[in-house]
Amino acid sequence: MSNKYKPHLQILPEDDANREFATGFLLESRVCERSINVLKPAGGWMKVVESIESCGLASTPERRLLLLIDFDDDVENRLQIVRSRIPENLRERVFILGTASEPEQLRKQLGKKLEDIGQQIAKECADGDGQFWIHPLVQHNQGELERLSREVKGFLIDA
Repeated sequence: MSNKYKPHLQILPEDDANREFATGFLLESRVCERSINVLKPAGGWMKVVESIESCGLASTPERRLLLLIDFDDDVENRLQIVRSRIPENLRERVFILGTASEPEQLRKQLGKKLEDIGQQIAKECADGDGQFWIHPLVQHNQGELERLSREVKGFLIDA
């Protein structure tokens, strides 16, 4: 559990598959587990959007929020909808990442469990390597990933 008075990241996954990504991220030894909190799955991408304001960002200035959603082969439209629902005063602390289709497609293509993929992502983040993010199902995240990394790497990853 994170300390609300110190910089920390909450992850709001759309579903159990996205939660598995986040859980895998926590398995990397260089991730500061005390600076990250994975919330229970919201139960759909629209429910993730509806849950943004209840995540306590307005009252907790040290909190960042990562929304993990499936784009269901409609990246631009879904991204626009989600961004438009984030209150303007919170936008700089809310990040949106996800697979272009569904996490299960990525799992099949990579031949790995979702937790293993999450751990690989954390390892690459700690190492400064971004090979995972060139995969066609996640390459659309590049700009948002860079913004997220600038904001959280200092407190989320041990050097």
